[in-house]
Amino acid sequence: MSNLSTTSDEILASARTLIMTGGYNGFSYADIAAVVGIRKASIHHHFPSKTDLVRTLVMRYREDAEAGIADLERQVRDPLALLQTYAGHWAQCIEDASRPFCVCALLASELPALPPEVAAEVKAFFRFLSTWLNSVMERGARDGGLTLASEPRVEAEAFMASVHGAMLSARAYGDPEIFATILAPSLQRLSPAVAR
Repeated sequence: MSNLSTTSDEILASARTLIMTGGYNGFSYADIAAVVGIRKASIHHHFPSKTDLVRTLVMRYREDAEAGIADLERQVRDPLALLQTYAGHWAQCIEDASRPFCVCALLASELPALPPEVAAEVKAFFRFLSTWLNSVMERGARDGGLTLASEPRVEAEAFMASVHGAMLSARAYGDPEIFATILAPSLQRLSPAVAR
């Protein structure tokens, strides 16, 4: 890895942390410079504007999510197990504080105030996640691996909202266990083993 990409990655990591604590408008290049130990001019060299920086951060976040989901799909075939593994991933991230909240969910709460380029990337992340969850719900409905009360698209959106809502509750209460507690009924309801 070149020094250029290392500095760029450090800037992006710092921006992500700062966004998680203060939102889009809660940090400046001076804050990143202090964390990374470089001059503001160096940050502008990598990312000419804050919009460029956060747009790149969200693009990479989505690319990482796409790669992670593709890897998960190769390892797990059962639709319910896919949803459980996805939820388990977030439960672990919240528990160990490595990723206590989805950066795109946080930015989505600021959508009306975001620059259009950043907003477009946040929306692209949600479209990706929604499309994947919809495909899981469709497969589960087709092969009997999931019990759906609504059409797959609605179930996908409801599950995504439950995951993000559970993150918010865990954060609000300062209790990582709240996440799994909130998601448990959704996963149980989708299970074909649950008697109707």
